[in-house]
Amino acid sequence: MRIEFPYPDVEPVEVPDANLLGVFRASEQTPVENTAACVNDALANPIGSPRLSELARGRKNALIIADDYTRHTPVKEIIPAVARELQAGGPRASSIKILVALGTHRPMTDEEKLAKFGREICRDFEIVNHDWRDEASLVEVGVTSGGASVRINRLAAEADLLIGVGQIAPHRIAGFSGGAKIILPGICGAEATARTHWIGGTLPGDRMLGFVENPVRLEMNEAARLARLAFIINAVCDTHGRTLAVIAGDVEQAHRSGAAIAREALGVKIPRQADIVLVDSYPKDIELWQAAKALYAADVAVRPGGVLILVSPCYEGVSKSHPLILDRGYKTEKETLADVESGRLTDLMVASHCLRVGRLIRDKAPGILVSSGIPKRDAEHLGFIHAATPAEALRKAFEIVGKDASVTVLQHGSEALPVIGPH
Repeated sequence: MRIEFPYPDVEPVEVPDANLLGVFRASEQTPVENTAACVNDALANPIGSPRLSELARGRKNALIIADDYTRHTPVKEIIPAVARELQAGGPRASSIKILVALGTHRPMTDEEKLAKFGREICRDFEIVNHDWRDEASLVEVGVTSGGASVRINRLAAEADLLIGVGQIAPHRIAGFSGGAKIILPGICGAEATARTHWIGGTLPGDRMLGFVENPVRLEMNEAARLARLAFIINAVCDTHGRTLAVIAGDVEQAHRSGAAIAREALGVKIPRQADIVLVDSYPKDIELWQAAKALYAADVAVRPGGVLILVSPCYEGVSKSHPLILDRGYKTEKETLADVESGRLTDLMVASHCLRVGRLIRDKAPGILVSSGIPKRDAEHLGFIHAATPAEALRKAFEIVGKDASVTVLQHGSEALPVIGPH
């Protein structure tokens, strides 16, 4: 069968029919006809919360915390509707700001802001990038029951009313993105962000990905309450970026409702684990830090001792924010844990990422990387087997596990939620 990829510079590959277990991706869903109308309906019928206009009564200002360039969230429709609700309750347009919840991603450029938010929003609102490294811009708002100091962006700490805008999709650490994740790690400093990444990395993926109340999500919810996140409006999108649903309301109750929709829409039913899993990371393909989301999904689909093939352009390389990943490379789980315990590796965000990827491509199933943005020497230093094309990668995979190996193709893996077993 001929397998094509969502990248114009990546050649298709022929997978022998006798080997092909199946081509799997989230089933096609019917997007909403009118996203703006869907947004208005969600705001008019919030889950577990009064309307935003009621929450805004008597408030002098408000801060909209929005996700960044790595998400499909239809902010061009959401933010004007949120602003209208806020102004109906009290705050004037001039007292409403937008804070971009970058987590540890690089700052958005002016061009990216224009592309994501649109000309009118960029003209009418001040849009500020969160900087997790700028200690002077952070304020502690409390400590979680697990002992994490929650330091958030000063703009959020000083705002009268906080509203989170984001997208809900499967996530290896948080279970699903969206909800309280807009606060932690969205606008937090290094300490709490590193802690949640490390906890998530040490726990197995089958207890985290797709679980709406895993240990990390519970701590994120607690952090959001400490930060006084009053209201969320989140979208569920398909892998083409089309809106499937919009929910609004309480940070936990509304998020649970949205996660149920995302689980149904993005769940991928796979009969059994395969010897070889060929996965692309679309639409998360800017850098390997992001594209690794596809590896976490493929982890569920590959048998121990099999082979993973990741196809992703990684236009910006491994990670602009975390160059230590390339310096260090991916090691085995045992080696990474030893490095952390000994103090040789102190950056727990990098440690968590390296632990998750290393556990997969070093301990479970060798990884083959097809990426125009990561040269052969870097791929091999990281611990991948390099291949220039998917065809070369598949040939190498058959050499490792045998010519009769079963092959699963997992498409748009970065937003897929594989479910293994008879259905």
